[in-house]
Amino acid sequence: MKQDFPKGEIKSIKGRSLVIKGDDIDTDRIIPARFLKCISFSALGEQVFADDRNELKGNHPFDLAHNKGANILIVNDNFGCGSSREHAPQALMRWGIRLILGESFAEIFFGNCLALGIPCLTASKKEINNLQSLVNQCPKQVWDFKLNKLSISNQKETIKLNLEEGAFKMLSSGKWDATSQLLDEKERIKKTFSNLPYLNNFK
Repeated sequence: MKQDFPKGEIKSIKGRSLVIKGDDIDTDRIIPARFLKCISFSALGEQVFADDRNELKGNHPFDLAHNKGANILIVNDNFGCGSSREHAPQALMRWGIRLILGESFAEIFFGNCLALGIPCLTASKKEINNLQSLVNQCPKQVWDFKLNKLSISNQKETIKLNLEEGAFKMLSSGKWDATSQLLDEKERIKKTFSNLPYLNNFK
């Protein structure tokens, strides 16, 4: 089934959540190194957390039936640490994740997610643990994230979130999406191209 990937302004995300517990979950756990040889990112979603899932034999959160279709991931501290591989957020996105909430994120992982239009927001350890408990108690509940309010809520709870100003502006304006920006400016690009002397026999 064809997925709709993030595009343009990111203002709200609505859906079900799933929980991955544990601090310092690195990119090698998110997508093992043997999958980095792929020539396309398209199949990475099937391999996200491949080794952890194999070890848990169907009991990993990404394999549980009630988590199928979830698009919000709740993690703990220093998520995405380790190597800088962009394959990690690509794998999460292609599995279906569109928003990640946690106590903190590794800087490069955060940037790679931002470049894909996947917001990574933080909250205190207490708030994240509370959110994880609420999700695990009722995994079918729907959560509603609003960027302008920096919050996520269900019918009963609202949890305030944190996001650095630069990332907030990029997501709310759509400027994280370099491809769309280039397509929107195609006429200006053509004009600039036509005026480059070394591409026009120095005329």
